Amino acid sequence: MSKSTEKRQFTSRWGFVLSAVGSAVGMANVWGFPAKMGSYGGGAFLVAYLFFILLFGTVGLSAEYAVGRRARTGTLGSYRMAWADRKEPLGKAGGLLGWLPLAGSMCIAIGYAVIISYVLKAFVTSATGSLMTLDTEAWFNSFSLSDYSVVPFHVIVVVGTLLTLLLGAKSIEKSNKVMMPLFFLIFAVLAVRVAFLPGAAEGYRYMFSCRWEELLDPMVWIWAMGQAFFSLSITGSGMIVYGAYLRPEEDVVALAKRTALFDTIAALVAALVIIPACFAYGLDVGAGPSLLFVTLPRILQDIPLGQLFAVILYTAMVFAGVSSLQNMFEAVGESLLHKFPKLRREAVLLLLCVVCLGAGIHMEPIFKWGPWMDIVSIYIIPIGATLGAVSWFWIMKGETLLEEVGRGTKKRAGRTWYYLGRYLYVPCAVILCAVALILKVAF
Repeated sequence: MSKSTEKRQFTSRWGFVLSAVGSAVGMANVWGFPAKMGSYGGGAFLVAYLFFILLFGTVGLSAEYAVGRRARTGTLGSYRMAWADRKEPLGKAGGLLGWLPLAGSMCIAIGYAVIISYVLKAFVTSATGSLMTLDTEAWFNSFSLSDYSVVPFHVIVVVGTLLTLLLGAKSIEKSNKVMMPLFFLIFAVLAVRVAFLPGAAEGYRYMFSCRWEELLDPMVWIWAMGQAFFSLSITGSGMIVYGAYLRPEEDVVALAKRTALFDTIAALVAALVIIPACFAYGLDVGAGPSLLFVTLPRILQDIPLGQLFAVILYTAMVFAGVSSLQNMFEAVGESLLHKFPKLRREAVLLLLCVVCLGAGIHMEPIFKWGPWMDIVSIYIIPIGATLGAVSWFWIMKGETLLEEVGRGTKKRAGRTWYYLGRYLYVPCAVILCAVALILKVAF
């Protein structure tokens, strides 16, 4: 067990849940979920998404928490432990395999930091009031198509996030106890405001009316499955480190269900803001990043107190992004501290800062950022999730995993839970990985 893990545990159950939700809640919820829902059937997509959230939240997420707690360290030590549990000599192979999903966490962090820099720039522009009068498309193009255009914001995001990690779980917990309640409150306020827009009812109808024939489209299920993996931050790496900071008496299945519940609420609240607003203004709900920086500002320019709501919106999005970025950095940092115990936490955080800024600053233009994040979402997340799923449910001994999952609960997870993981969750991860690779080759 690394010294950093011994000294840094979450102090309360809700502190852990809010931190885990903070990791899960991010751009995947704020624009990813509404965009996918808008592009793939509305209510039909929601049905498929909720199915996968229930499965992944109950089985996949709780397994990552349990494995992390069992190993009492991050990604590298957890994979080593899981493979060595099957046969001791396999531990070295597992430790080497763990570098792939760990590198994935770093790659996601590099791309995430860029888009949060965009959001921080939008926050400043809305706070000064200039966002309310400018041409939003020209404004967005002015920095999203230029090299080194948001460097000051980029530095603030990366350095600021890493400073919140100096005390590990304690500082993560404290910051998320503030950021996550404010995130939910802010989006609830925005959802109420959007409800009064003329034409918003069409957006609600699209969201919650299921056209059952669309459930026959396999791509609805594939995209819903991918969104569920991304939204819950099940990447074979990130949530392991939060599990490592869990106390032995905590019920990981119950905590995973709570994380999934609040993450889903966050996604739905974001959709209740974005989809009805787009229907009200006749805008494309699947517009991607431009939705946040072109479409929504146009809407806010047209409504009373638009500047106030713009400041509120971008404040919430900064919180969502930073809380996710915390998890990615912490997963890498804790693993390095475990692998190289002579390193100091401050030195590791400084290293992450240099790597993230050094690589990320070159990807600030959207035409460079987009392909990078395509690689992340098409390759890195599915492959990491698959490696983790196979390691927990096929390599690690079933009785070991069930023992750890059952720790801290009166009603132990039984064979049904394990078989759901082995014969449904793992195939889902493999299918997603295979389809993602096929789609990339085909298109």
